[in-house]
Amino acid sequence: MKLFSALTVLLMIQFSSFYASAQDTPDFSAYSYETFVHNGDTLRYRMLQPAGYDSQKSYPLIVFLHGSGERGSDNAAQLLHGGSLFLKDSLRQRFPTFVIFPQCPKDSMWASMKVTRDSEGKAIKREFSDGTDRESTPGMLVKLLVDSLIKIDKVNSKRVYLGGLSLGGIGTYDLLARYPKTWAAAFPICGIGNVSTASKFSKVPLWIFHGDADNAVPVSGSRDYVAALKGLKADVKYSEYPGVGHNSWDNAFAEPELLPWLFSHKKK
Repeated sequence: MKLFSALTVLLMIQFSSFYASAQDTPDFSAYSYETFVHNGDTLRYRMLQPAGYDSQKSYPLIVFLHGSGERGSDNAAQLLHGGSLFLKDSLRQRFPTFVIFPQCPKDSMWASMKVTRDSEGKAIKREFSDGTDRESTPGMLVKLLVDSLIKIDKVNSKRVYLGGLSLGGIGTYDLLARYPKTWAAAFPICGIGNVSTASKFSKVPLWIFHGDADNAVPVSGSRDYVAALKGLKADVKYSEYPGVGHNSWDNAFAEPELLPWLFSHKKK
């Protein structure tokens, strides 16, 4: 009897924990599962439609690139950071927009770069593209997907926005350098890249985010871009969070002016 009671209590605790966890997990069902295929290469992505979607209208588009930890093929992990932000009813009503979270395969990156690692696997050196070499396949597919949505008039070509965190921040800088005329504004979070390319996208308004205690991607990655862009008289904002480590995206997503700032920009 004691064994039965103990087992019953244990199962009740486990069920309660599972239920509480399920209750805390955002409902991402509003994001449809999609795939985009080009020349045999596949990009998995999740897409949120604008609130009150009207198929006769074209809408803004936000493309958000996830970090290295969310790579894979489940077409779900990429919503871990940022996915719930765009589900808020107040924001969806105020800013009806398409939102796309593409997923980068496990063995790929958003941008072409060379990484040198130490014996423990930690990145000790990164060499970034200048935007003239062959781009990564996932990055190329993201651009082709955006082009396809513009072509069928689902997306307003003057209001396409780009953002990303960590590996996705690197991808953001890369796509900005390669296709500066595509984006109306961008928000790289804890990213890094080839600062010499800043002149290529100095006409694109940016809001850059980083934590000054980041031990994964050095804060100099953002500071250097900010300095270069300011030197070019670019429209750039910078938020650096004291004592915050690599997860500066939590702070960035909590910025009440992020989406109002983003949607205030439109290509001429």
